[in-house]
This record gives sequence, structure tokens and C-alpha cells, in this order.
Amino acid sequence: MRLYVGNLSYKLTDEGLNEAFAPFGVVSSANIVMDRETNRSKGFGFVDMPDDGQAQSAIEALNGQPLAGRNLVVNKARPRTTR
Repeated sequence: MRLYVGNLSYKLTDEGLNEAFAPFGVVSSANIVMDRETNRSKGFGFVDMPDDGQAQSAIEALNGQPLAGRNLVVNKARPRTTR
């Protein structure tokens, strides 16, 4: 399951995001979206977890919880729309 993670600290790294989700199960990838021009975090990212049950546990446990000084927004990612 692909998870959207919002309201991230601009100082958080991909590794830090991975570490936050790892206690809930296998994390196949954790990526913070970066601005192409400034190479600065856009404040959100995506975490992929192959087990839907573990992903749901992570959503329930981490949504609204503080990480690096900001309360996370965690939910199931919606499909990407065409521009």
C-alpha cells in the first residue's frame, strides 16, 4: 500500500521517514518529494509498505503524531491524476 505522509519537517530525510515507519512493518521505500529548482523538501512524501495490514497500522498509529516537531498527516495515497 502506498501512503501519503504530509506536514513533514523540511529537515527530515528519506532515512528519517523510513525509520518512523519501520516499527510497523516492512518499508519497501520512503521518499520525500523535493522541489526541482531549490532542492528543498516540499513538506510531503510517500511510503510504500507491501503488507496492507501493516500499512493500516502505521496510518492509525502515526496520523496526527509529532515527528521532528510537526504533527504528521498520514493516509492512503490517492492515484495520481493526469495534468
